[in-house]
Amino acid sequence: MRVTRHRRVFEVTVRGEMDYDECDLLGAAWDEADDCGLPATVVDLTGLTFGDSQLLRSLLDAHQRHQADGRAFVLLGPLQAGVDRLLTISGTREHFTVTDSREAALRTTDG
Repeated sequence: MRVTRHRRVFEVTVRGEMDYDECDLLGAAWDEADDCGLPATVVDLTGLTFGDSQLLRSLLDAHQRHQADGRAFVLLGPLQAGVDRLLTISGTREHFTVTDSREAALRTTDG
């Protein structure tokens, strides 16, 4: 996992597998995003090959935190099949803004 701060966007890049053991890293990233207070967070999931219910819970928590603060929270894909399935089967995909290009993600966060 990698965290990058841009002028108006906090970016979290997640690669490989994310399960119970790694979800503390995401929690720390959400705390850092909150501390930065940038208008938007983009979560790059293009390289994430596996995520479990802990990932889902962490994403929902971050989304809720951003929404409460009036900040944008965007998932950047295209999502790998397993991650897309997790969001679809859980019925949570529609809760997120998901885009398949970095340019579209950054446009979504403008404003």
